[in-house]
Amino acid sequence: MAGSSADRRLNVFGSTLRRDAWWVELLPVIVILSSFGIYATFRAFEGKFYAWGPYLSPFYSPLIDPEHRWWRFSPALLILAGPLGFRATCYYYRKAYYRAFFLHPPACGVSEGGRGAYRGETRFPFILQNLHRWFLYLALVFLAFLWWDAIRAFFFQDGFGIGVGSLVLLANIVLLTLYTFSCHSLRHLAGGKLDCFSCTQFGPSRHSAWGWLSRLNERHMLFAWMSLFSVGLADLYVRMVSSGVLKDIRLL
Repeated sequence: MAGSSADRRLNVFGSTLRRDAWWVELLPVIVILSSFGIYATFRAFEGKFYAWGPYLSPFYSPLIDPEHRWWRFSPALLILAGPLGFRATCYYYRKAYYRAFFLHPPACGVSEGGRGAYRGETRFPFILQNLHRWFLYLALVFLAFLWWDAIRAFFFQDGFGIGVGSLVLLANIVLLTLYTFSCHSLRHLAGGKLDCFSCTQFGPSRHSAWGWLSRLNERHMLFAWMSLFSVGLADLYVRMVSSGVLKDIRLL
């Protein structure tokens, strides 16, 4: 009887044996993801892309039909599915927003209350999370464009140079690359699904790649947050320089 009574108490939403303030870690996730979502949505639907000199906002790269010859809406909407899909289906972000916004569960060892049968990600819309690997392939394509933009940001009308914007865009693509290459799916593709590296073709090379990606994967959460900040700040910087609010400083 005592056991069943304890089970009933622990089945109440928020009940837990934890003594720490577990709910505190949900607050920054809610604030940051909500703020970024609002800003990114505004920028995506704003319609006007921002560029200055060799700088192009990462929200609009690759830039498609900026003159609206055949696409009446914002150029960002033509590429939005790639980066948004990759982040939305990311294993870490799924954990973060499931807990923060759906309270499913609120935290480790914290009850989410009595709910129906657990279905995981087997039904719509959550079954779409299984597309993460395909969004990874798209993300790699976007990285190539963003690397080109970052390299181009060092070449002004008067030749090679370094501006604050050049460094901002370079830092952004480096962090985006670290986030993408620390992805769980990429690590799995490299060798996470293998039981025997010596029994497969290119085994030593795949083992080296898997080991390198595994070390990056240990910091996947860090890269996820840092790249989220960097892409938002890079877009904001280009926007402010383009609109004349800030003046880009040439360092070289």
